[in-house]
Amino acid sequence: MRRPTTSLLLAALLLGAAHPAGAQAESAPPFRALQDNRTVPESKAQVQLSFAPLVKRAAPSVVNVYGTHVEKRAANRGAMDEFLRRFFGDAGPNLPQERAQRSLGSGVIVDASGLIVTNNHVIENMNEVKVALNDRREFEAQILLRDPRTDLAILKIKSPSGGLTPMEIGDSENLQVGDFVIAIGNPFGVGQTVTQGIVSALARTQVGSADYQFFIQTDAAINPGNSGGALVDLNGGLVGINTAIYSQSGGSHGIGFAIPASMVKAVVETAKGGAKTVRRPWLGARLQHVTPDIAESVGLDHPTGVLVASMQAKSPAEEAGLKRGDVILAVDGQTVDDPEAFGYRFALKGIKGETKLTVLRGATRTTLPVRLGPAPETRPRDALKVKTRSPFLGATVVNLSPAVIEDLQLDLPAATQGDGVIISEVESGTVANRVGLQKGDILIAVNGTPVATTKDLERITRATAPMWEVTINRGGQQMTSVFGG
Repeated sequence: MRRPTTSLLLAALLLGAAHPAGAQAESAPPFRALQDNRTVPESKAQVQLSFAPLVKRAAPSVVNVYGTHVEKRAANRGAMDEFLRRFFGDAGPNLPQERAQRSLGSGVIVDASGLIVTNNHVIENMNEVKVALNDRREFEAQILLRDPRTDLAILKIKSPSGGLTPMEIGDSENLQVGDFVIAIGNPFGVGQTVTQGIVSALARTQVGSADYQFFIQTDAAINPGNSGGALVDLNGGLVGINTAIYSQSGGSHGIGFAIPASMVKAVVETAKGGAKTVRRPWLGARLQHVTPDIAESVGLDHPTGVLVASMQAKSPAEEAGLKRGDVILAVDGQTVDDPEAFGYRFALKGIKGETKLTVLRGATRTTLPVRLGPAPETRPRDALKVKTRSPFLGATVVNLSPAVIEDLQLDLPAATQGDGVIISEVESGTVANRVGLQKGDILIAVNGTPVATTKDLERITRATAPMWEVTINRGGQQMTSVFGG
């Protein structure tokens, strides 16, 4: 009895498969069609598809970068050093003649003359740099340009002997999520390594490794030592410089970030022109994110663009007719979703000519031409590093100007953007650091005396005082503190 029952059940199932009943059976799941499209390779060439030809062409352009910072031993020795010197001489134990710090990373040859792009953090604080090519040749290199704001640096091989293979800078603007990419670098110092993945996101702006954030995100494995290496598209073009990873352990978790080739190209062209620093256009406006509430209030269906919060007097923003409350939606037709994206797009426009901003004002969209030019140095910076005994010991101060605000990437309220003295750096572990002074603090007065220039502060701090009354402006809020002498 079991066998006939089984046969009937099987027949019923087969009949149901051949003649589906009901409306639900009419629509087959979409994945079934995709499964049916799979095909067996029809030729030897299809079976042998490989990234190897692409890697063979691109690999010679990627180099290892070795940075060294050498500090000579100070001439003044302690009593123990002098005791050891008498027995062992200057080469004795515990008497190193120099102290060296080393870094290891990657770089990409982008010009036959020996120009190499790498990350600034790879050579940060380094004063001696060498590069090793894919064919094991080694060369000394000079640092042509450092740009901490993009985390890029340009090196040049000092005595190239020929046979260099530059990589063409590709079109990062044409990348799409899902495109195949290859990462080439020197992870962990084990030698050149190639990994493959896809572009998993574009325009990432909340990474925090540079001022101009607009990163390509990839799942191609990127590990320590890959910094400065190449992200290559399937045309063999350089579409990014690998610069950061998201990791809690130091290893690759499939979330890596690369600086787009469009920014790389701008920095390379600056170095080719002989400049030591990258100059960028100045807008002179304070921008902020468009929140969902703001988007609803201005008639946008979703948060996008950047809100103009304030403007500096006589700035390009003011001259162009921008107003407080305007929402900037695009730069030369390219949409921007946050202040970081705007900063990136605007920075690529250079410091000559003009660019057009798409602006939403009320219910009206308009286009405003903005003059391009660097932020003006309205007065000399006259940088002063305070070395006298005072609460400012270890702080560096400069005279305030639009150029200083731009260079320090400060988001200052309009009321604090005039003349004055601003702290540009606070050395760790110093008195200024311990009393709580911060980069961006604007000095108003010291012991009741107004501070208008760095020379004023220099004069005030020459004198000793049992107590110091310091008034500063921090982010638009004025505060006064009293410190012991």
